[in-house]
Amino acid sequence: MLPVDLDKFWTKDEEAHKDNCFNPKAEQVALGIRMSQECVFAELNEEGQQWGHTPRDRRMDLNKRYNDKAEKIVGKRLLPEYVPEPGETFPGIKQIGEIFGGRYVFEGSTTWLHGSCETPSELEKVLDNIDKMNFREFVLPPNWESEKTRMFETYGKKPPAWRQVRGPVTLATSIYGVENLMFLYYDEPDLFKRFSDTILKVIMNYINLMNEEAGYTDSNAPKGFGFYDDNCYLMTPEMYEAFGYPILKAVFEKCSPEKNDRRYQHSDSAMGHLLPLLGKLNLTGTNFGPTLTVDEIREHLPNARIDGQLAPFTFMRNNPDDIIAEVKRDCEQAIKGGYRGLNIATAGSINNGSSIESMRVVMYAIQEYGQY
Repeated sequence: MLPVDLDKFWTKDEEAHKDNCFNPKAEQVALGIRMSQECVFAELNEEGQQWGHTPRDRRMDLNKRYNDKAEKIVGKRLLPEYVPEPGETFPGIKQIGEIFGGRYVFEGSTTWLHGSCETPSELEKVLDNIDKMNFREFVLPPNWESEKTRMFETYGKKPPAWRQVRGPVTLATSIYGVENLMFLYYDEPDLFKRFSDTILKVIMNYINLMNEEAGYTDSNAPKGFGFYDDNCYLMTPEMYEAFGYPILKAVFEKCSPEKNDRRYQHSDSAMGHLLPLLGKLNLTGTNFGPTLTVDEIREHLPNARIDGQLAPFTFMRNNPDDIIAEVKRDCEQAIKGGYRGLNIATAGSINNGSSIESMRVVMYAIQEYGQY
């Protein structure tokens, strides 16, 4: 293993994360990688589906064994070792894709949202149904009130606020189809706009409903919001300005009105052409695809913590030289550019096959090349 002074590294890393990784007193670039539960199978040579269901007892055993190994390699226990029992969590509510008539189906080792319409007339019917929908009745399960009371009386828990969602373009392409949505912009501009307006209305309904269920008012509700929108890169800037941008703008104005409130966008894709538009939203956090550079992102998003830009496939292939080269590149861009806010992470998901030793390689690269 490459030499890393673990105690010194983690002490510096704690400082590096302050002020959303913009701490002017930090001595080194922050490390955002903490691995994921998906990685236990390859690391421990165990069978399992990284995006599938793992029984509770087995999950806790796998995570503990993984943490035992991680503690020796990187000096930290990385994964949760307690998984709540079914009775310790709130019952599930309907997901946003179901509002639009979609179905969530587990297939091919992961869950996919299947669409509900393919033609403009079918889409109109979907949107009409949403306009007539009793939102609260549709979203909350029949036992919601009794379970909400039980959870508070037994565990002192209130329902969580609703502060992140699958992004508007990814949702729309799942429901209506990629090509269909793009053609809709040209062929049915009014319906294109109505689709966007309805997505915004539904998101706001979720925010308001779960605020109400948790007992929050607009003045004391938790701040911040995050969008996870891989497919937004498929749109031209003009399309995105008409469809996605108004949704993010309105939601951030409601949930993230202050300068340092969380305004987050994840899109692990080639996002360069949309950066000028996203810059107008004053994002405070990003996780974009590996084709973008730290310098490119910083040019348009001066106040955003950059979670990236190590390619997930580079990290998963576990070649130390390749990992070091990418981390060195990103650290040098931030240091030479004279800016903070870089949080070394994968530019997308951390997948099964990414090793704990590769995390140590990243730490070594920060130790060697990421000192301010």
